[in-house]
Amino acid sequence: MSLTSTMTESGQIVTVNAERIDAAIAIQFKEDMRSETEGGASRVILDLSEVKFIDSSGLGAIVAAMKQLGSSRKLDLAGLSPMVEKVFRLTRMDTVFDLYASLSEATAVRNT
Repeated sequence: MSLTSTMTESGQIVTVNAERIDAAIAIQFKEDMRSETEGGASRVILDLSEVKFIDSSGLGAIVAAMKQLGSSRKLDLAGLSPMVEKVFRLTRMDTVFDLYASLSEATAVRNT
């Protein structure tokens, strides 16, 4: 599991450099997200453009990452492939997260 992070005017961008977020890497993903976002910006954009598959464990790990941020910080998701977006919509997680088709679309929204 590899995450990279950059700070922008729109917030902190955390990029997932893996094709899958599943049971095999969910725990590592949560730990890596905690490390990357600790004490960071009030808005975190999770760039999922390289992710082609996510299962329920991966979904749970992303929800856990959102909860780790606390109520004063926001986690938005960007660059979802059609398959990954379908998982978020079927589980109604699209009502919990703001989903953006691309990273550029997400960064066009200013941090509030």
